[in-house]
Amino acid sequence: MKKYNVAVVGATGMVGRKMLEVLQERKLPIAEFYPFASAKSAGKKITFDGKEYEVIELTEEAVKARKIDFAIFSAGAATSRNFAPVFAKQNTVVVDNSSCWRMDPSVPLVVPEVNPQDLKKHNNIIANPNCSTIQAVVALAPLHRKYGIKRIVYSTYQAVSGAGMGGYEDLKNGVNGEKPKKFPKPIFGNVIPHIDVFLPNGYTKEEEKMINETRKILGDQSLKITATTVRVPVYYGHSESINVEFNSPITLEGVKKTLSEAEGIVMCDDPQNGVYPTPLDIENTDPVYVGRLRIDDSVENGLNMWVVADNIRKGAATNAIQIVEKLIEQNN
Repeated sequence: MKKYNVAVVGATGMVGRKMLEVLQERKLPIAEFYPFASAKSAGKKITFDGKEYEVIELTEEAVKARKIDFAIFSAGAATSRNFAPVFAKQNTVVVDNSSCWRMDPSVPLVVPEVNPQDLKKHNNIIANPNCSTIQAVVALAPLHRKYGIKRIVYSTYQAVSGAGMGGYEDLKNGVNGEKPKKFPKPIFGNVIPHIDVFLPNGYTKEEEKMINETRKILGDQSLKITATTVRVPVYYGHSESINVEFNSPITLEGVKKTLSEAEGIVMCDDPQNGVYPTPLDIENTDPVYVGRLRIDDSVENGLNMWVVADNIRKGAATNAIQIVEKLIEQNN
Protein backbone atom coordinates (compact mmCIF):
# COMPACT_ATOMS: atom_id res chain seq x y z
CA MET A 1 0.00 0.00 0.00
CA LYS A 2 1.22 3.47 -0.89
CA LYS A 3 2.08 5.68 2.08
CA TYR A 4 1.72 9.44 2.28
CA ASN A 5 3.50 12.32 3.96
CA VAL A 6 0.99 14.10 6.19
CA ALA A 7 1.16 17.39 8.07
CA VAL A 8 -1.16 18.71 10.76
CA VAL A 9 -1.09 22.51 11.00
CA GLY A 10 -2.18 23.66 14.44
CA ALA A 11 -1.13 20.33 15.93
CA THR A 12 -1.05 21.57 19.54
CA GLY A 13 -4.58 23.04 19.66
CA MET A 14 -7.74 21.31 20.85
CA VAL A 15 -8.83 20.17 17.38
CA GLY A 16 -5.25 19.56 16.26
CA ARG A 17 -4.67 17.13 19.12
CA LYS A 18 -7.90 15.36 18.27
CA MET A 19 -6.74 15.11 14.64
CA LEU A 20 -3.62 13.28 15.81
CA GLU A 21 -5.76 10.90 17.84
CA VAL A 22 -8.14 10.19 14.96
CA LEU A 23 -5.27 9.76 12.49
CA GLN A 24 -3.84 7.05 14.76
CA GLU A 25 -7.20 5.34 15.26
CA ARG A 26 -8.07 5.24 11.56
CA LYS A 27 -4.58 4.00 10.62
CA LEU A 28 -4.03 6.29 7.65
CA PRO A 29 -1.07 5.02 5.58
CA ILE A 30 1.48 7.61 6.74
CA ALA A 31 5.14 7.56 5.70
CA GLU A 32 6.32 10.84 7.26
CA PHE A 33 4.43 12.97 9.78
CA TYR A 34 4.98 16.70 10.30
CA PRO A 35 3.33 18.63 13.17
CA PHE A 36 3.25 22.39 12.51
CA ALA A 37 2.22 25.17 14.89
CA SER A 38 2.93 28.83 15.65
CA ALA A 39 6.27 30.11 16.95
CA LYS A 40 4.82 29.96 20.47
CA SER A 41 4.51 26.15 20.27
CA ALA A 42 7.55 25.45 18.07
CA GLY A 43 10.05 23.08 19.65
CA LYS A 44 7.49 21.41 21.93
CA LYS A 45 7.47 17.64 21.87
CA ILE A 46 4.36 15.71 20.95
CA THR A 47 3.77 11.98 20.64
CA PHE A 48 2.12 10.54 17.55
CA ASP A 49 1.70 6.85 16.83
CA GLY A 50 4.26 5.86 19.46
CA LYS A 51 6.96 8.26 18.27
CA GLU A 52 8.04 11.63 19.64
CA TYR A 53 8.04 14.60 17.27
CA GLU A 54 9.24 18.15 17.66
CA VAL A 55 6.67 20.75 16.67
CA ILE A 56 7.82 22.71 13.60
CA GLU A 57 7.28 26.46 13.39
CA LEU A 58 4.95 27.27 10.50
CA THR A 59 7.01 29.31 8.03
CA GLU A 60 7.13 29.39 4.25
CA GLU A 61 10.69 28.02 4.33
CA ALA A 62 9.68 25.10 6.56
CA VAL A 63 6.83 24.19 4.22
CA LYS A 64 8.96 24.39 1.08
CA ALA A 65 11.71 22.27 2.69
CA ARG A 66 9.41 19.25 2.95
CA LYS A 67 7.54 17.05 0.51
CA ILE A 68 4.02 16.78 1.91
CA ASP A 69 1.06 15.03 0.27
CA PHE A 70 -1.71 16.19 2.63
CA ALA A 71 -1.85 19.08 5.10
CA ILE A 72 -4.76 19.13 7.53
CA PHE A 73 -5.27 22.62 8.93
CA SER A 74 -6.80 23.62 12.25
CA ALA A 75 -5.12 26.94 12.94
CA GLY A 76 -7.68 29.65 12.26
CA ALA A 77 -8.76 31.59 9.18
CA ALA A 78 -5.84 34.04 9.12
CA THR A 79 -3.26 31.24 9.14
CA SER A 80 -5.20 29.35 6.47
CA ARG A 81 -5.42 32.43 4.26
CA ASN A 82 -1.65 32.95 4.49
CA PHE A 83 -0.37 29.38 4.37
CA ALA A 84 -2.86 27.17 2.52
CA PRO A 85 -1.74 28.65 -0.83
CA VAL A 86 1.91 28.05 0.13
CA PHE A 87 1.20 24.33 0.62
CA ALA A 88 -1.05 24.21 -2.46
CA LYS A 89 1.74 25.61 -4.68
CA GLN A 90 3.95 22.76 -3.47
CA ASN A 91 1.30 20.35 -4.80
CA THR A 92 0.13 19.50 -1.28
CA VAL A 93 -3.60 18.97 -0.87
CA VAL A 94 -4.85 21.13 1.99
CA VAL A 95 -7.94 20.19 4.02
CA ASP A 96 -8.79 23.34 5.94
CA ASN A 97 -10.93 23.37 9.07
CA SER A 98 -11.35 27.16 9.27
CA SER A 99 -14.02 29.36 7.71
CA CYS A 100 -11.49 30.92 5.33
CA TRP A 101 -12.22 29.00 2.10
CA ARG A 102 -15.69 27.56 2.69
CA MET A 103 -17.66 29.94 0.49
CA ASP A 104 -14.99 30.34 -2.20
CA PRO A 105 -16.66 29.07 -5.42
CA SER A 106 -13.41 27.40 -6.53
CA VAL A 107 -13.01 25.44 -3.27
CA PRO A 108 -15.13 22.32 -2.60
CA LEU A 109 -16.89 22.20 0.78
CA VAL A 110 -17.19 18.52 1.60
CA VAL A 111 -18.85 16.07 3.94
CA PRO A 112 -17.77 12.66 2.59
CA GLU A 113 -21.13 10.95 3.28
CA VAL A 114 -22.94 13.71 1.39
CA ASN A 115 -20.97 15.15 -1.56
CA PRO A 116 -17.74 13.16 -2.15
CA GLN A 117 -18.08 13.84 -5.89
CA ASP A 118 -17.08 17.46 -5.24
CA LEU A 119 -13.58 16.27 -4.28
CA LYS A 120 -12.85 15.58 -7.94
CA LYS A 121 -12.73 19.35 -8.62
CA HIS A 122 -10.19 21.04 -6.39
CA ASN A 123 -7.13 23.25 -6.75
CA ASN A 124 -5.28 21.62 -3.83
CA ILE A 125 -7.50 23.33 -1.24
CA ILE A 126 -10.61 21.65 0.23
CA ALA A 127 -12.75 23.20 2.96
CA ASN A 128 -14.03 21.32 6.01
CA PRO A 129 -17.48 22.71 6.90
CA ASN A 130 -18.60 24.27 10.16
CA CYS A 131 -19.15 21.69 12.92
CA SER A 132 -22.86 22.42 13.29
CA THR A 133 -23.39 22.22 9.52
CA ILE A 134 -21.60 18.88 9.15
CA GLN A 135 -23.90 16.90 11.44
CA ALA A 136 -27.00 18.61 10.05
CA VAL A 137 -26.30 17.77 6.41
CA VAL A 138 -25.39 14.15 7.17
CA ALA A 139 -28.95 13.77 8.47
CA LEU A 140 -30.62 15.99 5.86
CA ALA A 141 -28.92 14.84 2.64
CA PRO A 142 -30.59 11.40 2.32
CA LEU A 143 -33.98 12.99 3.00
CA HIS A 144 -33.31 15.75 0.48
CA ARG A 145 -32.44 13.15 -2.16
CA LYS A 146 -35.67 11.26 -1.54
CA TYR A 147 -38.24 13.95 -0.77
CA GLY A 148 -36.72 17.29 -1.78
CA ILE A 149 -36.32 19.85 1.00
CA LYS A 150 -38.33 23.07 0.78
CA ARG A 151 -37.41 24.79 4.06
CA ILE A 152 -35.18 24.19 7.11
CA VAL A 153 -35.39 25.77 10.56
CA TYR A 154 -32.25 25.17 12.64
CA SER A 155 -32.11 25.62 16.42
CA THR A 156 -28.75 24.55 17.85
CA TYR A 157 -27.47 23.77 21.34
CA GLN A 158 -23.70 23.97 20.92
CA ALA A 159 -20.99 22.78 23.29
CA VAL A 160 -18.36 25.15 24.68
CA SER A 161 -15.52 23.19 23.06
CA GLY A 162 -16.74 24.63 19.76
CA ALA A 163 -15.08 27.85 20.94
CA GLY A 164 -11.76 26.09 21.60
CA MET A 165 -9.87 25.85 24.87
CA GLY A 166 -11.07 29.32 25.89
CA GLY A 167 -14.68 28.20 25.77
CA TYR A 168 -13.90 24.99 27.61
CA GLU A 169 -12.10 26.91 30.35
CA ASP A 170 -14.96 29.41 30.70
CA LEU A 171 -17.34 26.59 31.63
CA LYS A 172 -14.81 24.80 33.82
CA ASN A 173 -13.92 28.01 35.68
CA GLY A 174 -17.50 29.22 35.75
CA VAL A 175 -18.41 26.29 37.99
CA ASN A 176 -16.23 28.02 40.60
CA GLY A 177 -17.82 31.41 40.00
CA GLU A 178 -15.00 32.87 37.89
CA LYS A 179 -15.89 35.47 35.27
CA PRO A 180 -15.84 34.46 31.60
CA LYS A 181 -12.87 35.32 29.40
CA LYS A 182 -14.02 33.87 26.08
CA PHE A 183 -17.80 34.31 26.11
CA PRO A 184 -19.68 37.62 26.46
CA LYS A 185 -21.68 36.27 29.42
CA PRO A 186 -21.23 33.46 31.96
CA ILE A 187 -21.89 30.05 30.42
CA PHE A 188 -22.19 27.97 33.59
CA GLY A 189 -25.89 27.68 34.45
CA ASN A 190 -26.74 29.73 31.38
CA VAL A 191 -27.44 29.59 27.63
CA ILE A 192 -26.12 32.25 25.27
CA PRO A 193 -27.90 32.92 21.93
CA HIS A 194 -24.72 34.44 20.53
CA ILE A 195 -22.09 32.45 18.59
CA ASP A 196 -19.55 34.47 16.58
CA VAL A 197 -20.29 38.11 15.76
CA PHE A 198 -23.65 39.74 15.08
CA LEU A 199 -24.28 40.89 11.52
CA PRO A 200 -26.30 43.95 10.38
CA ASN A 201 -29.33 41.73 9.64
CA GLY A 202 -29.49 40.54 13.28
CA TYR A 203 -28.20 37.05 12.56
CA THR A 204 -24.86 35.87 13.90
CA LYS A 205 -22.03 34.77 11.64
CA GLU A 206 -22.50 31.19 12.90
CA GLU A 207 -26.13 31.26 11.79
CA GLU A 208 -25.18 32.63 8.41
CA LYS A 209 -22.49 29.94 8.05
CA MET A 210 -25.07 27.19 8.61
CA ILE A 211 -27.44 28.70 6.05
CA ASN A 212 -24.86 29.28 3.31
CA GLU A 213 -22.88 26.08 3.87
CA THR A 214 -25.99 23.88 3.85
CA ARG A 215 -26.98 25.29 0.45
CA LYS A 216 -23.48 24.77 -0.96
CA ILE A 217 -23.04 21.21 0.34
CA LEU A 218 -26.51 20.08 -0.76
CA GLY A 219 -26.00 21.83 -4.10
CA ASP A 220 -29.23 23.80 -3.91
CA GLN A 221 -29.11 27.59 -3.61
CA SER A 222 -32.92 27.80 -3.63
CA LEU A 223 -33.30 26.19 -0.19
CA LYS A 224 -35.12 28.36 2.32
CA ILE A 225 -33.20 28.16 5.60
CA THR A 226 -33.21 30.03 8.89
CA ALA A 227 -31.14 29.40 12.01
CA THR A 228 -30.75 30.29 15.68
CA THR A 229 -27.47 29.07 17.18
CA VAL A 230 -27.05 28.88 20.95
CA ARG A 231 -24.13 28.06 23.25
CA VAL A 232 -25.03 25.76 26.15
CA PRO A 233 -23.07 24.60 29.25
CA VAL A 234 -21.97 21.27 27.75
CA TYR A 235 -18.29 20.40 27.19
CA TYR A 236 -18.54 18.23 24.08
CA GLY A 237 -21.31 17.47 21.60
CA HIS A 238 -23.58 19.75 19.59
CA SER A 239 -27.32 19.10 19.60
CA GLU A 240 -29.72 20.41 16.97
CA SER A 241 -33.47 20.64 16.70
CA ILE A 242 -34.17 20.63 12.96
CA ASN A 243 -37.59 21.36 11.51
CA VAL A 244 -37.90 20.47 7.83
CA GLU A 245 -40.58 20.99 5.19
CA PHE A 246 -40.40 18.75 2.13
CA ASN A 247 -41.70 19.13 -1.41
CA SER A 248 -43.08 15.57 -1.45
CA PRO A 249 -45.35 13.74 1.00
CA ILE A 250 -43.50 11.86 3.75
CA THR A 251 -44.31 9.10 6.19
CA LEU A 252 -42.53 8.55 9.48
CA GLU A 253 -41.79 4.96 8.46
CA GLY A 254 -40.27 6.12 5.17
CA VAL A 255 -38.13 8.76 6.89
CA LYS A 256 -36.86 6.25 9.46
CA LYS A 257 -36.03 3.70 6.77
CA THR A 258 -34.17 6.28 4.68
CA LEU A 259 -32.11 7.50 7.65
CA SER A 260 -31.38 4.01 9.01
CA GLU A 261 -29.92 3.02 5.63
CA ALA A 262 -27.81 6.19 5.25
CA GLU A 263 -24.04 6.26 5.75
CA GLY A 264 -22.73 7.78 8.97
CA ILE A 265 -26.04 7.84 10.87
CA VAL A 266 -27.01 5.96 14.04
CA MET A 267 -30.73 5.94 14.79
CA CYS A 268 -31.64 6.49 18.46
CA ASP A 269 -35.38 6.84 18.24
CA ASP A 270 -37.41 5.02 20.86
CA PRO A 271 -38.41 7.84 23.22
CA GLN A 272 -41.03 5.75 25.02
CA ASN A 273 -38.13 3.68 26.34
CA GLY A 274 -35.84 6.64 26.95
CA VAL A 275 -33.88 6.15 23.73
CA TYR A 276 -32.78 9.45 22.17
CA PRO A 277 -29.28 10.89 21.73
CA THR A 278 -27.67 13.29 24.20
CA PRO A 279 -24.16 14.81 24.18
CA LEU A 280 -22.97 12.64 27.08
CA ASP A 281 -24.13 9.49 25.27
CA ILE A 282 -22.14 10.19 22.12
CA GLU A 283 -18.96 11.89 23.37
CA ASN A 284 -15.78 10.83 21.55
CA THR A 285 -17.59 8.95 18.77
CA ASP A 286 -17.83 9.64 15.04
CA PRO A 287 -21.40 9.00 13.81
CA VAL A 288 -24.27 11.45 13.63
CA TYR A 289 -27.09 10.37 15.95
CA VAL A 290 -30.74 11.01 15.07
CA GLY A 291 -33.82 10.70 17.30
CA ARG A 292 -37.09 12.35 18.37
CA LEU A 293 -38.43 11.92 14.82
CA ARG A 294 -42.01 13.09 14.49
CA ILE A 295 -44.33 14.53 11.88
CA ASP A 296 -44.93 18.28 12.13
CA ASP A 297 -48.65 18.64 11.42
CA SER A 298 -48.49 22.45 11.50
CA VAL A 299 -47.19 22.50 7.90
CA GLU A 300 -47.56 20.30 4.85
CA ASN A 301 -44.93 17.53 4.67
CA GLY A 302 -43.24 18.67 7.89
CA LEU A 303 -40.80 16.80 10.12
CA ASN A 304 -39.04 17.44 13.44
CA MET A 305 -35.74 15.73 14.17
CA TRP A 306 -33.10 15.82 16.93
CA VAL A 307 -29.51 15.49 15.72
CA VAL A 308 -26.46 15.08 18.00
CA ALA A 309 -22.75 14.60 17.20
CA ASP A 310 -19.34 15.14 18.77
CA ASN A 311 -18.33 18.55 17.45
CA ILE A 312 -14.58 17.99 17.87
CA ARG A 313 -14.61 14.60 16.16
CA LYS A 314 -17.21 14.41 13.37
CA GLY A 315 -17.65 18.17 13.48
CA ALA A 316 -13.96 18.82 12.83
CA ALA A 317 -11.14 16.25 13.08
CA THR A 318 -12.84 13.10 11.80
CA ASN A 319 -14.57 14.79 8.87
CA ALA A 320 -11.24 16.29 7.74
CA ILE A 321 -9.51 12.92 7.92
CA GLN A 322 -12.41 11.22 6.14
CA ILE A 323 -11.85 13.72 3.31
CA VAL A 324 -8.20 12.60 3.08
CA GLU A 325 -9.30 8.95 3.12
CA LYS A 326 -11.77 9.62 0.31
CA LEU A 327 -9.10 11.38 -1.77
CA ILE A 328 -6.77 8.41 -1.33
CA GLU A 329 -9.59 6.05 -2.31
CA GLN A 330 -10.45 8.10 -5.42
CA ASN A 331 -6.78 8.20 -6.47
CA ASN A 332 -6.32 4.41 -6.23
